[in-house]
Amino acid sequence: MSDTALHIPNGIIGIPTSLGFGLAAVLAVAACVAAARRGLDDRLVPLAGLATAFIFAAQMLNFPIAAGVSGHLVGGALAAALLGPWLGVLCLTVVVAVQALLFADGGVTALGLNIVNMAVISTVAAWAVIALALKVLPRTRAGLTAAVFAGSVVSVVAASAGFLLQFALGGEPIGQSFAAIAAALLGTHVLIGVGEAAISAAAVTAVALTRPDLVHALNGGRLDQPGDGLAKETA
Repeated sequence: MSDTALHIPNGIIGIPTSLGFGLAAVLAVAACVAAARRGLDDRLVPLAGLATAFIFAAQMLNFPIAAGVSGHLVGGALAAALLGPWLGVLCLTVVVAVQALLFADGGVTALGLNIVNMAVISTVAAWAVIALALKVLPRTRAGLTAAVFAGSVVSVVAASAGFLLQFALGGEPIGQSFAAIAAALLGTHVLIGVGEAAISAAAVTAVALTRPDLVHALNGGRLDQPGDGLAKETA
């Protein structure tokens, strides 16, 4: 079964492009470190560790999406909803780096490419959708679930679009037209996004119902148990 889970191996993208996106990854991570430090507190540190461990473990498990094709959780939406965009990017960066350096999941020369796609693009895109959706949708269990679901699908498709940009800039010839590659990749990752969305929405909603203070997307609100409505903490 073929795994189409966004990890770019060595040799797919040329060295100049890989180096350029490696620099972009360093700059993006540095900016996220600076932004995350401003809002970091003792409550977020253990949650970040738990979220990173969960995403790392979940990425090791594949789910079937079509005949001969499987996908796995990327985790951008899950991290963004629980931790916010900046800390979320850092957690995904750790996951991608450990997978490449210790488990050879994604090439070492492609590490910058994978961090940009799977950590930066997926998390920031997910946060943009979740934050916008929660300004429009009612802050109920259904609203939160829908926001995370939509953010998850968009995050995976956006990350795959990042790969397409990288391939267009410096991809090695593989005997297929760019249009054919783009159609196959985007179509497949829409399906992967739906699978990811189901996992992420269920996980975030479960946390919100028990510990809403740990869900960054709720901004300190809470889900009311009787009607699942969201109200600001007043105590």
